[in-house]
Amino acid sequence: MQHSATNESSDAGQSLAVIAEILYLANLLLLPGLAFIALLVLYNKHANSASQLAQCHIRQTVITSLWAGFFIIIVNAGILLFGGYTQPWTWVVLIIYVTTIHST
Repeated sequence: MQHSATNESSDAGQSLAVIAEILYLANLLLLPGLAFIALLVLYNKHANSASQLAQCHIRQTVITSLWAGFFIIIVNAGILLFGGYTQPWTWVVLIIYVTTIHST
C-alpha cells in the first residue's frame, strides 16, 4: 500500500505535533530551559512551513511554556516579597501553585 503525498504530509505534521508536546512536557518535568530552547528551535524552523496541525501544537506549546515561566517568576517574586522561603506559609503557596497552575 502506497502513501500519497497528503498522507505523508499528515504523518509529518502529526509527528511534529507530538514532538512539540513532548518538548513541552520535558520543559515542565525533566529539562526545564533546555527543552524550552529546543521548542523555540522547532518553532523557528517549522512555524510557517508545517501542517496546520503541527503549527497549532507548536504555537500552543510555546505560548503555554511562556505563561508557565511568567507564573513561576510571579510566584517566586511574591514569596520573596512577603518574607522569603523560610516562612511556613511558603509551602502553602507552593502547593497551591503546583496543584492549580503547574500541573494543570
